[in-house]
Amino acid sequence: MPSKPNGFSLPLPALLVGALVLLGVAAGVMSFTGSSSSSVPAAAGGPPVTVATPLKRSVTDWSEYTGQFTAVDYVEVRARVSGYLTEIHFTDGQQVAKGDLLFVIDPRPYEIAVASARAKLDQAAGTKEFAKRQLTRADELRRKDFVPESTLDQRTEESRGAGAGAEAARATLHDAELNLQFTRITAPVSGRISSRQVSIGNLVSGGPNIPSATLLTTIVSQDPIYFSFDMSEADYLVQARRAQAKPDTGILGSTALIRLMDEADWPHPGKIDFVDNQIDRGTGTIHARAVLANTDRSVTPGAFGRVRMAASDPYDALLVPDTAIVTDQSRKLVMTVKDGTVAPKVVRLGPMQNGLRVVRGGVDPDDQVIINGLMRARPGAKVTPQPGKIE
Repeated sequence: MPSKPNGFSLPLPALLVGALVLLGVAAGVMSFTGSSSSSVPAAAGGPPVTVATPLKRSVTDWSEYTGQFTAVDYVEVRARVSGYLTEIHFTDGQQVAKGDLLFVIDPRPYEIAVASARAKLDQAAGTKEFAKRQLTRADELRRKDFVPESTLDQRTEESRGAGAGAEAARATLHDAELNLQFTRITAPVSGRISSRQVSIGNLVSGGPNIPSATLLTTIVSQDPIYFSFDMSEADYLVQARRAQAKPDTGILGSTALIRLMDEADWPHPGKIDFVDNQIDRGTGTIHARAVLANTDRSVTPGAFGRVRMAASDPYDALLVPDTAIVTDQSRKLVMTVKDGTVAPKVVRLGPMQNGLRVVRGGVDPDDQVIINGLMRARPGAKVTPQPGKIE
């Protein structure tokens, strides 16, 4: 083994290991120094959101109610005389006109009654004429003093009684003729008739001494038609205040737009023709009614529908989508973007108008309201606004 001049010597493998260790330490120092000197990437922009200015439109506030269509005329057709039903002159459910023949009750007994009453009237008329002639003779004889005063009085009473008897016979004849007319039952109003309740051959009951006459069918009118509904006391006061400010905008005669339950628009305009005279103390509502045309018979009495009435004059308003409204406990807010930062604004809301929400206060016409991406927007956070449009 060779020796160094100082007398200290190392084996050759140890020298190789030491050199490798020194190289590793140097490499590690260089690696650490390089990583510490590398730069951190810059932070990216905020999340994207869609913003738009509120939509400005002229709108009118409306009050809406649920109600029911009712017929203007509803008639229960009942027998007015008793007898056997012999004829039916309509088809169930058809349209009938006022005066159309519907039923016939056997008229023969009533024809006999008319003939008998007419004969009694002729008899009473003859008795009246005879009594009148007797009175004339007695009056002449009394002036010549051929009969006593009592005879003249007797002839006078007989003539008066005969005249009353003739009037009674005439009334009996009129009653018999009416009963004969009642055997032919006609439609009292125009409209749609229901199904027959009695078949031919059945005995029907009617007349002044019958407590419940036989129901034969019913008729409801079709055109025009009523729409009845109840409005709340608050809505009634709104309408009353409008009428006080502008008499031409009173409830009676005002326009009411009506639709059926399966209709999206309001294709049936009507007029308010009745408002009840007091508010129901139990429900706090007042009954009202509109009348509308039904020329095509598309509306059936008894159907339900919706009605709306103007609760204000037209005015300019700002509208935003209802999905842009945020609820914070009892407050309603919209998120706006200013200089790339989310800024919440407390708003005062109005009714819905064509799918958009009226904002009565809290936003300005040039505010950038977030209409899409609310889940990525937090008050005070940075966002990337992208232009949108409220339709």
